[in-house]
Amino acid sequence: MKINEYEPMRPRYEVRDALVGIPPPASVRIVDQSKDSFTVEFDENKLVVRADPFQIMVYRKDTLLITVNSRSLLLFEHYRHKRQTQNQASNSEPENNESPDAEKSEEDARPVDEYESWEESFKSHTDSRPYGPASVGLDIGFPGFQYVYGIPEHADSFALRSTKGTDPYRLYNLDVFEYELNNPMALYGSVPFMVAHNEQNTVGVFWHNAAETWIDITSNIADKSVIGKLRDLFSSGSEIPQTDTHWISESGIIDVFLMLGSRPADVFRQYTSLTGVTELPPLFSIAYHQCRWNYNDEEDVAEVDRGFDEHDIPYDVIWLDIEHTDGKRYFTWDVTKFPHSEEMLNNISAKGRKMVTIVDPHLKRDDGYFVHQEAKSKGYYIKDKNGNDYEGWCWPGSSNWPDFLNPEVQEWWASKFALDSYKGSTMDLHVWNDMNEPSVFSGPEITLQKDAKHFGNWEHRDIHNVYGMLQHQATANGLVKRSGGNQRPFVLSRAFYAGSQRAGAIWTGDNLADWSHLKISVPMLLSTNLVGIVFSGADVGGFFKNVDTELLVRWYQAGAYQPFFRAHAHLDTKRREPWLFGEENTRRFRDAIRARYSLLPFWYTEFWQHSKTGMPVMRPLWVNFPSEKAHFDKDDIYMLGDALLVRPITEAGVTGAKVTFPGSNEVWYDVRTYQKYAGGQEVYVDTGLDQIPVFQRGGTIVPRKERIRRSSALGHDDPYTLIVALKQGASRGTLYIDDYKSYDYKKYNNYLVREFVFNNGRLQSSNADANGKMETKSWLERVVVVGLEQAPKKVELTSSASGKRDLEFTYDAKKQLLTIRKPATNMGTNWTISLL
Repeated sequence: MKINEYEPMRPRYEVRDALVGIPPPASVRIVDQSKDSFTVEFDENKLVVRADPFQIMVYRKDTLLITVNSRSLLLFEHYRHKRQTQNQASNSEPENNESPDAEKSEEDARPVDEYESWEESFKSHTDSRPYGPASVGLDIGFPGFQYVYGIPEHADSFALRSTKGTDPYRLYNLDVFEYELNNPMALYGSVPFMVAHNEQNTVGVFWHNAAETWIDITSNIADKSVIGKLRDLFSSGSEIPQTDTHWISESGIIDVFLMLGSRPADVFRQYTSLTGVTELPPLFSIAYHQCRWNYNDEEDVAEVDRGFDEHDIPYDVIWLDIEHTDGKRYFTWDVTKFPHSEEMLNNISAKGRKMVTIVDPHLKRDDGYFVHQEAKSKGYYIKDKNGNDYEGWCWPGSSNWPDFLNPEVQEWWASKFALDSYKGSTMDLHVWNDMNEPSVFSGPEITLQKDAKHFGNWEHRDIHNVYGMLQHQATANGLVKRSGGNQRPFVLSRAFYAGSQRAGAIWTGDNLADWSHLKISVPMLLSTNLVGIVFSGADVGGFFKNVDTELLVRWYQAGAYQPFFRAHAHLDTKRREPWLFGEENTRRFRDAIRARYSLLPFWYTEFWQHSKTGMPVMRPLWVNFPSEKAHFDKDDIYMLGDALLVRPITEAGVTGAKVTFPGSNEVWYDVRTYQKYAGGQEVYVDTGLDQIPVFQRGGTIVPRKERIRRSSALGHDDPYTLIVALKQGASRGTLYIDDYKSYDYKKYNNYLVREFVFNNGRLQSSNADANGKMETKSWLERVVVVGLEQAPKKVELTSSASGKRDLEFTYDAKKQLLTIRKPATNMGTNWTISLL
């Protein structure tokens, strides 16, 4: 649904960069029509549109799901010319000898509205509004829905709260210092996508607008008084829930997409068909990252790298923050601290590892700085309202900001990552875009003035929330071009918008080393996953403040089961490398990181599944169990794909925790002890400091690699272990394999998809995609069958490559655990293991 101003005095901004396409229109039929309304049907849906008052009602099988403008809150402020006050008019001279009594236009004849605001102030800053207030708004209701989710980024509960009596949720990308929790305040990213879910249906709304946006939420259930709730408790009937939302954006147009589901998977597919999916990342990027502000010099980097090897802890990426540059000039190196950057990078990459350096959007105003000089001479900077290069203050001091709304600037920025431009870099150097909200230390709310001008004469107020995404996309494009279009990039961004998932990863920004920030990371990441940005994480250990040991252990354990896994810390904190907290805790950190590495085949397959279906990698329980209302407001426990249930420990001094096992017909197995739990219950489990509660769902098969190398690349051809968790004697799973780094899987079908099915005592591996043409050296080392009630007398392998032979095995009757050793069959071949 799109509503624009009719013949505006200037065009209204329409977001151009979030969408990858618009699905083809459905075949609709008009079933009713009158002077003031019409009704159309398509699939199982019905749409009723009324003209006076304007309303839209959306039904599925006669159930009302979504209402538009049912509360008549439609707002569309038109652009206008500023009218003179009486004093201004009396002091002005008539032009062209025109009589003061000459006929005035209807607009000029109207009295000046005292509420018309032609400027906006924030502390000492003032932004002009040259076309007057131009906000747009609309109410959207969800009859029958008690819970709504999404619209990140907020440090708040996953199920969105009613805003009655408090501030609305705000979407306006900002650099927020030590952000508050349980608050609807704006943070670093903005995705105006909301999902409503109940036991029967899931629907979504995408408000396609990049300006500052506010969303009010009210609920007839959540907003009830205590007396009202007591009355319901003793009444015979139950009230049908209703959630109402009110969306207001400062400028732009009303451009709304309604996703009608009806199941969670349908909504995710519908939304990602609009904004795209997270592209399959290179394997190293979903492994462990070591970062702090800042590793001081080349020797510091080498010592940290050696420290991981000496303590037998794997890692894949080491990061350098702003101090690695020559005076905060990006695309440069401090030649005193990093005089041999290429040699340093080569030493890292010799072990299969990578490096990431920070490249922020603000550019130091220094005519001797080649990047600034190019941008200035080509007119590539954002302008202030007077048409001069916008100047503000950030890490380098006086700075300018490239105008990424200009396609030419995007191409120019991408070219800066070429090896002959970014001197001292190599193909193993990847990028971190920070401060790209954009952060302007001297600006209102630490960001750009809203009346700054962009390419196409758009005001910054129109495009603010897409700025960071545009830098993110340009950077990713630069890394792809650097490799001649062959290698997948890794780029981390702090700011984001709908569609940012196509460029890479994001994180939750500058959190604190505090238990409350560890706890809030779970609902924050569930929210970003819900809106398609599945490659997301939180700084392990917290960015600000020194961290205590127990908190750091628990954060590593949680981070190992979140999509983006990076430790990071502020310049003023004590060093936190995982061997600095005593031998016992070094073991705990090692165990957490090694748990991540053993599951990399599972993680990689889940990212591939997302790229095909749009399904989140990290999921609230209701995605997998959509009819179980008890889970609709849970945000301390989650699923990874269909297979793993994770319950992080987010409180100090905890030695046990309650775990909710969803699915009354499900069975769950502790991944460490293989203890069995029935679904449909809440159980208190032990959670000593050595463990995090993680459970594999019965009926799934999880691929692992148990030989942990120094980095993921060194285990490229290592053998696999399959964990076969039975439910009623059956299970299934998938493994995706490619070269883990290039686009050959797209260009040349250089990949494998293997499907594993266990049923009637037989485990079969077959090719699930005939288009895949890859050959692999990896092989099957072990099969663990969990929940097997009786030991087999014999285990036999039948392989298309090696024929038939008996296999060694052991059986633990107490644990109902069968371990099959060394089938030693190639993972790319068809084979069957039979329990006889």
